[in-house]
Amino acid sequence: MGKIRKLTYMLAAMLMAVSCVTSVSDPYAGGLNTLALSLEYPAEYASFLHEGVIAKIEDINLGNRYEVAFDSEGKLVISLPDGLYRISVSDRNGQDIFNATVDRFSFSERNSTLKLALKHTKAGSIVIKEIYCGGCRKDPLEGTYAADKYIILHNNDSQVQYLDSLAFGYLLPYNANATNPFVRKESDGSVTYSDFVAVADAVWQFPGDGHRYPLQPGEDAVLCINGAIDHASSFPLSVDLNKPEYFVTYNANYFPNVSYHPVPGSNIQDDHILNCLFKLGIGNALAYSINSPATVIYKAKGMSLEEFISSEGGVIPVPGTTNGAKVLACPLDWVLDAVEVFNGQSASNVKRFQDTLDAGYVTLSTTYSGFTLMRNVDEELSRESGFEVLMDTNNSSADFHETKKQSLHE
Repeated sequence: MGKIRKLTYMLAAMLMAVSCVTSVSDPYAGGLNTLALSLEYPAEYASFLHEGVIAKIEDINLGNRYEVAFDSEGKLVISLPDGLYRISVSDRNGQDIFNATVDRFSFSERNSTLKLALKHTKAGSIVIKEIYCGGCRKDPLEGTYAADKYIILHNNDSQVQYLDSLAFGYLLPYNANATNPFVRKESDGSVTYSDFVAVADAVWQFPGDGHRYPLQPGEDAVLCINGAIDHASSFPLSVDLNKPEYFVTYNANYFPNVSYHPVPGSNIQDDHILNCLFKLGIGNALAYSINSPATVIYKAKGMSLEEFISSEGGVIPVPGTTNGAKVLACPLDWVLDAVEVFNGQSASNVKRFQDTLDAGYVTLSTTYSGFTLMRNVDEELSRESGFEVLMDTNNSSADFHETKKQSLHE
């Protein structure tokens, strides 16, 4: 991937953000074209416009990345070579979050303009803190291992939150570089999304009737996606997931593949096994991607999940398939947090989440290395609040980073 080049552009002083700086008096030298970007906040938040909002621009094919600041009028001009670009913008004012993304912008004209209409959302209370999905090596044995996946949830709020009835899932397509039957590609290269997210394989829900599973401010909860066992006892580069406070997705009737779903360890509490309300897929194990899952936590509103599943349009077949696979058409306003992961070994990644859910993505650079994806800590807010507060802009490009070792590795 190309290095991030941090440059500030003003309309009156245009600089070239490429490998070599070209004279401003000759803006098209070297095959460069001029792109003018402008920001548009929702009308009721127009007063939030300010100088210094960052546009992140990525050349999808070459991997070069640029970070460019808008001026006080929400405008910037940049010169770039022809290419296919991904452009994202994120801004936050207190609990108000604004995001916009253009996923595959084909740039080839000398003078192009693009307006970025920011969409408004609110910061979440329970957020996804870590995603470990890529597996590790079996050292000192030969081979690789990926049956130890987990995520960590975090209470990012100053009030006690409850896991009761929270649901966990991930989207189709399983991998970011696969064909997505739930989006439509337009002639200009842009993508039109469905008005729901397509939850795959199963509907998993934390048990409890409202106040059984509290999370204190700054507290975490581990959810084991595969085996809630001590993986590290066999493979030292893995993790011990046999802890009494951990939760697990386990249902031997629906997912009998014991290689990925062994009986939970002796320390796992029976009431920490999530309820599988409905099996959507056809496999004998959960197909949580090892390189690019799109992960979501959500909670039903106005009805129970069981009622939604049985309602018209709640569960729908996967378009273009005849194998009986289905998805849960989860309404967008049910989503509490969403994290888009891209495959670092592919240049064909396409976003699955709408801008309002996750305007960016975090890249898992490689698999079977023990690498994990961690949400950044907001150090200033953490000091002010007295507990760990994580970054939450609904833009994983800003909120997450990759680390070399799982946080649960001992």
